[in-house]
Amino acid sequence: MKVVVIDAQGGRIGRQLVAEIKKSGLAAELVAVGTNSAATAAMLAAGADAAATGENAVAVACRTADFILGPVGIAIADSMLGEITPRMAAAVGQSAAQRILIPFDNCGNVIVGASLLPVSKRIRAAAELLLEAAGKDAAHGQ
Repeated sequence: MKVVVIDAQGGRIGRQLVAEIKKSGLAAELVAVGTNSAATAAMLAAGADAAATGENAVAVACRTADFILGPVGIAIADSMLGEITPRMAAAVGQSAAQRILIPFDNCGNVIVGASLLPVSKRIRAAAELLLEAAGKDAAHGQ
């Protein structure tokens, strides 16, 4: 099973996601993909098994991912202060992977209810959803 975590800017959300997933003990290849080297380095430092940077890395990783996690902006072209290119957003959206996206109200995108939980609880909820979904996939022989 391949889990891809995508993040931009400083990689703070991705770093926390990678750490939470690693802490869970999930038996999966955990690949970090940053839109820039700072984001990639932050996720790699948190324990990702492999890492890559840039638009093509996002496109390639999304092709073979079973799960894609990150802030909701990874699926919206030109979001995250312009770091998410249309090609990146399309790769995330067109992937056959299950997407687990963390809501944030920024960059002109307002997601109703997103402000109800602190960021740490959103990240923990995303990791728990991954564990639940991965358990179902493992039970079905995928």
